[in-house]
Amino acid sequence: LKNIFKVLLTSVDTKIQETPSLFLGMVRWDSCLDTDEEHVNFARRDELNRAHSEEREEADGPLNFELDVCHQDPEYKSPAPLPHAHIKLITSWEAGWNVTNAIQGIFVLGLPYALLHSGYSGLFLIILAAALCCYTGKILIACLYEENDDGQLVRVRDTYEDIANACCKKLSPKVGGIVVNVTQVMELIMTCILYLVVSGNLLLHSFPYVLVTEKTWSVIAFVTLLPCVFINTLKIVSKLSQLCSLVHFFIILVVMTYCLTQIHQWSWAKFRLSIQFEDFLVSVGVIIFSYTSQIFLPTLEGNMKNPGEFRRMLNWTHFFACVLKTTFALTAFLTWGEETKEVITDNLPSFLQTLVNLCLLTKALLSYPLPFFAATEIVYTCISRGNHSNYRSPLFALGVRGSFLLITLLMAMFIPHFALLMGLTGSVTGAAMTFLLPSLFHLKLKWKKLSLLEKCADISVFVLGFLCSLAGMVCSIKGLTNQ
Repeated sequence: LKNIFKVLLTSVDTKIQETPSLFLGMVRWDSCLDTDEEHVNFARRDELNRAHSEEREEADGPLNFELDVCHQDPEYKSPAPLPHAHIKLITSWEAGWNVTNAIQGIFVLGLPYALLHSGYSGLFLIILAAALCCYTGKILIACLYEENDDGQLVRVRDTYEDIANACCKKLSPKVGGIVVNVTQVMELIMTCILYLVVSGNLLLHSFPYVLVTEKTWSVIAFVTLLPCVFINTLKIVSKLSQLCSLVHFFIILVVMTYCLTQIHQWSWAKFRLSIQFEDFLVSVGVIIFSYTSQIFLPTLEGNMKNPGEFRRMLNWTHFFACVLKTTFALTAFLTWGEETKEVITDNLPSFLQTLVNLCLLTKALLSYPLPFFAATEIVYTCISRGNHSNYRSPLFALGVRGSFLLITLLMAMFIPHFALLMGLTGSVTGAAMTFLLPSLFHLKLKWKKLSLLEKCADISVFVLGFLCSLAGMVCSIKGLTNQ
């Protein structure tokens, strides 16, 4: 056993060997970000299955080691730590708040508008999307694990990029990771842009007597987000997500309470039996994008204190999200019918609109750090993977975050159409990361172990995701160009 440890430790990068903080008490060989060519993302924690990750004691010393030897690549090398980020493990509740923040976000405001264009089928789509997104989240995490010689599941991959590289290894060792990283960054940036767009819209309708344009309000909201450049831990993001979710529940309560006071005006006749095909496809994109969280799942699961609780956490977060979204969208649409606007708070009476809009503004600003942090960490680790000292300084990390803040502002200034932009993002990157890639990767890595039913399910999800992505992308772009 001592010889095995010697062989393992001699293969570790010199910087890790020289970092004493990694070897105090219980040493976790994953307290740093991954910068290896095939293992890069914004947060890393190699976690073995609880049955496989018991503490190992060295015979001649008090140190305990909990190591995960990656079986994906025999040339695998442990990365050097990045000085700008710190990993603190999160509980299942904190992981659930992050998932809830992603799938129960500000984009729920577009669901009543989606029902306007999709009719009864929209209600079915909200439920179906929740089930499918929960399923693809589980199979994506399953791709991180392989069975060892003892039949135990071991976490041999750490990020979405690792999964892509494993699937495309015969074609090219890097092409899969590049595609996934580009897609991830695109979706995360678009999410940040949408938060700025909706913040400007909310401020405009909250203070209509102030002679300021929507774009100017977006700039003002941008200024309040400048402290995001100093966020460097997922623990901080989790706390902000928790506050964001509490604000969200308060908003839903206020809007639904008002809708219930108008129950005498409700009529199921407001639902369309016949729908416009193009409008329906845009609605599909809106609904899909409101459930996307797959980008965050590998990192969240790897940073959980008990990864064995991940599947249960995913079940209850998606279940409650589905119930709340369906109830909210249905009551709001029944209240306003054909007069339903892109952002549902615009339909509220003036005495409630300002209060709710300010709460939504708070929620949008609190939601921004999660996708922003994820996008900047992906780009930062990709840039600094060569271990160049000039690219690994905290000042350079601040520069990357500051550049991303500016990019989201500039794009928010030029594309202000909230629902159409959300539909475009959901149709392109949302569908790819949520449906196409998880099902494709699961089939590739687990084909021999899947039952016929599981294979059919994955193929069906892939085909459905491809059709929705293609059609929704065409219709959303057409809608944007006609504005």
